[in-house]
Amino acid sequence: MLERAQALVHELVELRRTIHQHPELGFQEFETATLVAETLDSLGLRVDTGVGMTGVIGYLGHEGPTMAIRADMDALPIQEQNDVLYASQVPGVMHACGHDAHVAMALGAAMLLSEAELSGQVRFLFQPSEERTDAEGKSGAIRLVEDGAMQDVDATVALHVEPRLETGQIKVAAGPICAAADAFEATIIGRGCHGAYPHLGVDPIFISVQVINAIQGIVARHLDPIQPAVVTVGSIHGGTVGNAIPSEVVLKGTIRYLDEELRREILNELARALEVTRALGGDFRLEIGEGYPVLANDHEMAQLIRDVASELLGADSVHIEVPEMGAEDFSFLVSEAPGAMFSLGVKNCESDDARQLHSAHFDIDEEALPIGAAVLAETARRYLAGKSG
Repeated sequence: MLERAQALVHELVELRRTIHQHPELGFQEFETATLVAETLDSLGLRVDTGVGMTGVIGYLGHEGPTMAIRADMDALPIQEQNDVLYASQVPGVMHACGHDAHVAMALGAAMLLSEAELSGQVRFLFQPSEERTDAEGKSGAIRLVEDGAMQDVDATVALHVEPRLETGQIKVAAGPICAAADAFEATIIGRGCHGAYPHLGVDPIFISVQVINAIQGIVARHLDPIQPAVVTVGSIHGGTVGNAIPSEVVLKGTIRYLDEELRREILNELARALEVTRALGGDFRLEIGEGYPVLANDHEMAQLIRDVASELLGADSVHIEVPEMGAEDFSFLVSEAPGAMFSLGVKNCESDDARQLHSAHFDIDEEALPIGAAVLAETARRYLAGKSG
């Protein structure tokens, strides 16, 4: 499978560069979806478009066990700084998270599997908007599920490029690998007054300092230190001039955890931290936005990927994935069917360490494209063969 994939490297590079030059934000992936649909159609797959708003599904094979291969398609609102021939042609938008490569590799897997004997069906899910949610707070994975993309799917697999890992290397592990991510917005309520007469008001800026200190103590002093968690305040807004005390300050932040049972405990502690406002004469409002759940890889699927990658690349090239506090909406698909995501190395020895995810200088070693395509394809083929037998 890897040898066949290597023969497709020029096609995969061309696909990736075309997508990279024409990046599209979440739920706006119209050109990308057209390219995907045309490519799948040319391979003889049945194709559905407009799934989950701008998603594409390709169906290969016949009735029986069904494996879904997922690739996200959206780009980020970042101005690319790379001086390359295939740089983004869209001002302020670039593929800074490797989704262009994900699409190219999934299409490569479709090319490989279209020539194989399958013991069931492979369903290719080209998902919109992993990076952002719509007006209803729903990401592309949720929209795919709502439109029936995961109906009758028995297992699912995905990959993510990893610029800290050298090309030819893979990481995969069973259990939690990406954190759940909730958002919070806390309004600290005071009483505005002239800055020269602070005793006539209630200063929400002063109170916010005490609240932030209390928030920083949630993980450090109120949670089991063995349980990974993060509570970050990332935005503070209050006041418009330097000589007036505002009536409100708004704090915005993110909550991350690897154990769903921690969620309620963190939220309770966050509310307790905000009670400081009342002790100091103010008040608060707290709003919680529920985000992506924990991404936990299925044990059987993770082992299958490990076995496939070890055979294709050598056992020394396959490593254990360490859980991280980033979030990934593939978790919504895994909640519908057993699944696993693996990390694919895209760094060569000459790569600059500045080329990290979500960076204006992000880029990949394109020699990784056939590797990802081969692992995806062989994982699907072996899964179907094992289930049908």
